[in-house]
Amino acid sequence: MAEVITKDLVLELISKHEIELKPTQNSLCIPIISRIYNKMLHELRFDDIKVCDGLIIDGHHRYISSLLAQKQHGTVPSLKTSATKVYDWNEVLFVENDWDTADKIEKLNRDDAAFNDLPVEVIRKMTH
Repeated sequence: MAEVITKDLVLELISKHEIELKPTQNSLCIPIISRIYNKMLHELRFDDIKVCDGLIIDGHHRYISSLLAQKQHGTVPSLKTSATKVYDWNEVLFVENDWDTADKIEKLNRDDAAFNDLPVEVIRKMTH
């Protein structure tokens, strides 16, 4: 059974575990993490996390979700820019308001369905 993903649960993960990759984003969205986490529990595949020198360039929500779900997640090399800023996980704000609109969630569900060769209805059920 899936856990309810809360800000407190994410903060507990950060405080009790050494997290290998460092963030380059200073805020993340709990509802997005929760949706990805639930999909990972159902063994959905996702794009690899883009990493450079131990820094997450793209895939922060997927990374935290994979740690919560205790699922391995692939990484691919990427590049950072001169504007890339490194944060400590304790500095990252975990926002409880959903950043995604209903239309964006539906688009992501369709994309995940296509990527995993599943009907979109199956994907929708994973996050409700």
